[in-house]
Amino acid sequence: MNLLIHTGGYVQTNGYILANDDGTCLVIDAPPGIADFLREKSLKPTHLLLTHQHFDHVEDTAALRADGAKVCAFQAYAPEIIMEKRVREMGIPVDIPPYEVDEVIGENSTLEVGGYQFDLAHVPGHSPDSLSFHLVSEAFLFAGDALFQGSIGRTDLPGGNHELLLDSIRQKLYILPDETAVFPGHGPQTSIGNEKKNNPFCPAP
Repeated sequence: MNLLIHTGGYVQTNGYILANDDGTCLVIDAPPGIADFLREKSLKPTHLLLTHQHFDHVEDTAALRADGAKVCAFQAYAPEIIMEKRVREMGIPVDIPPYEVDEVIGENSTLEVGGYQFDLAHVPGHSPDSLSFHLVSEAFLFAGDALFQGSIGRTDLPGGNHELLLDSIRQKLYILPDETAVFPGHGPQTSIGNEKKNNPFCPAP
């Protein structure tokens, strides 16, 4: 397995690709341009895991699904979370074709897809549908917009809750081993140990 990263869109959102030797791949989040990125790499997506359905994480969802990816998310297609109209009114030019969620994960604790097994955690606070995907075999955590290097997700959007986000991080992410690599929805990679020690917005309890 080879981990690739595509960063794209108005707010520079990270999409992660777990690429296999046979040319297939599993994708985590769908910022704009990631479908073309995979085509250029001759990679065939089998699954798309959404950490949440905010606009910047789902812009290429329909394109990836058309290319064969099965879409997995906390809940069904959710225009109220995507906020396309609201974002356009803010002056951000987005166009998000509707899509279907093939597998609703909900409060499931594990997910086995594409030859990978993930431990799941529902981490609301930034968005009510936020999920983290912990690939235990590699000590990788795909944290979405819950936890960043030196920061946390914003909580001023609809459904956001600052105290809930802090509780989510401390109770569901900070319990992971310190060496766990954290791959966030924006910005550079970090680790659980680094954030527990240094994150000014969410210090370890």
